[in-house]
Amino acid sequence: MASRLADVERTLDLPPGYVLVALRELGDAFAHGCDIAARSGAATLVWVRRYDLVEFAVVLEPDEPLVSARRAFFAGMNAVADAIAAHCPPEREVHFDWPDAIRFDGGLLGGARLGWPSDCAEDEVPAWLVFGVILRAADMAHIEEAQAASGVSLLSEGFEMIDTDAIIESFARHLMTAFDQWNERGFEAIARDYLARMPVGKAGERRSIDRNGDLLVRPPAGSGPPDRTGLKDALARVAWYDRQTRGPKFG
Repeated sequence: MASRLADVERTLDLPPGYVLVALRELGDAFAHGCDIAARSGAATLVWVRRYDLVEFAVVLEPDEPLVSARRAFFAGMNAVADAIAAHCPPEREVHFDWPDAIRFDGGLLGGARLGWPSDCAEDEVPAWLVFGVILRAADMAHIEEAQAASGVSLLSEGFEMIDTDAIIESFARHLMTAFDQWNERGFEAIARDYLARMPVGKAGERRSIDRNGDLLVRPPAGSGPPDRTGLKDALARVAWYDRQTRGPKFG
């Protein structure tokens, strides 16, 4: 595994095939991943060394048109949730708010983003995708107590400091497993695992993910067209992300 490190004192133990790019704490993993994706190639993992956030992004190289390739986002979300679950205290759960927010034990922990080339048409195979994640690792000292109460951090929920790096290492392994699952059993296996982590809806309703990544919710009676919630527009909103603090919102 090749590594290009800004600080040799701290690194990650990633599975074979990954290339680690480490940034100092003022870096932006997602933006940097998008900047270097075309030349760095698949499985490049960009990591920002911060104590208050778990921040990383990984470059993907899909083999299908952008309109359906965006579904890789759900494989990434599953991998993040599986990584958190592998290290979290017992009887705690990870949930998703459609499509990109990650909640732990009910509080907003962070979320994910997806990037692709701006000049790629929906029916073209993108040269790259970038899946980026930010999780709140530690409580923010400058946030008022009432506001902070609506969010959670890994350390406040019983994780150890060493677990924050282990979550990224675990994510890398779970992401490989997710794509193997997709190849062997089809996307429905990915969709099922993702939807199982969304809040329970109305009794009897049926949820699925369309080929373009949209959420489809069919009423219990099964009559009439399903309600559709678009993936592309929702990803553009990044509703969980606070652009001023460059981290997860509290709420």
